[in-house]
Amino acid sequence: MFVNKKLRKIDVVLIAAVAAIIIMSLITISSATHVNTPSDDRYWFLQRQGIFTLINVGIIVFFMNFDYKMLQAYGKKIYIFNLIMLLAVMFVGQSALGAQRWIQLGPISIQPSEFSKIMMIICMASVFQDKIGKLNTLSDLLPLLGYVGVPFLLVLKQPDLGTSLVFMAIFIGMIFACGVNLKLLFGMFAAALACAPLLWMFVLKEYQKMRIMVFVDPNVDPLGSGYHIIQSKIAIGSGMIFGKGLFGGTQSQLNFLPENHTDFIFAVVGEELGFIGTTFLLLMYLVLLWRGIKIAQMAQDSFGMLLGVGITSMLVFHVLVNVGMTAGIMPVTGIPLPFMSYGVSALTTNMLAVAILLNIYLRNQKLQF
Repeated sequence: MFVNKKLRKIDVVLIAAVAAIIIMSLITISSATHVNTPSDDRYWFLQRQGIFTLINVGIIVFFMNFDYKMLQAYGKKIYIFNLIMLLAVMFVGQSALGAQRWIQLGPISIQPSEFSKIMMIICMASVFQDKIGKLNTLSDLLPLLGYVGVPFLLVLKQPDLGTSLVFMAIFIGMIFACGVNLKLLFGMFAAALACAPLLWMFVLKEYQKMRIMVFVDPNVDPLGSGYHIIQSKIAIGSGMIFGKGLFGGTQSQLNFLPENHTDFIFAVVGEELGFIGTTFLLLMYLVLLWRGIKIAQMAQDSFGMLLGVGITSMLVFHVLVNVGMTAGIMPVTGIPLPFMSYGVSALTTNMLAVAILLNIYLRNQKLQF
């Protein structure tokens, strides 16, 4: 196969960083979940995440045999499929924790909004490539805002404010790469701030308002919405320099820390592996994001460049918001930590994103050698 002949041209640094994060994830998920699961299924979460990791590795190898430029021709079809998928959630989706975000496919629950991220990156790259250097006025930008706005509103309706904000982060990163007029960009930020009161009164639900309030002061609702943040900060702080050791964290092992294998898995790392562990994890993310930027820069076409920028923007936003959330410097939004948080949909989305980055790098190397 093509991949086997070109192994020397694969981005080994990117693969090593992702592999290190995934290995760390599997260990942490095992630690966070084994106590609260019956002995016969003690490592069910670990086994499931591990199995889907291997499946996704196979998907990456398969994807490497095809030129990423083929995706460009399917931009419109992917966009329509994405809208159908998000609409399907509204009618046949499963509800959990007050939100209707999942579709049940046999034994697997998938979250379409997760896959929608990578789909929208492909769709936006295919449309925005013709707008490079042409985003100088509001009339130039409005059609692109409308293009992103439809799936944005569908995801917001679920409600999934976190993923909606990811769409905006990707959008901003990609129009910046297109050379948008900076005055126009700052004007957008100013307009968004001006609309904040309307967002608060008419869009945000009560639980979302409470999340913002407890972000300012967790003690407003210490046993409710503020509980996650308080326990997360205690977990991270108690880990100090070297941590309490794997399987030794009291906050995570004794059920004080909610969602310890999903949204708040970074707090488990902080408690059990300490400052050393969290620093290593953040360093791996820094390497991952650096490779994403470099791959976008070395792409031989505007479509590949925008794909790289969109993927990197998505990963940057996820890491900043999730780590900030667990440390109490960002509101709780339910955004998973890439490659770390347990979840099949998020893992598959992130692996597909890395597959595209590797594909761009590989095709660039093919042209150079």
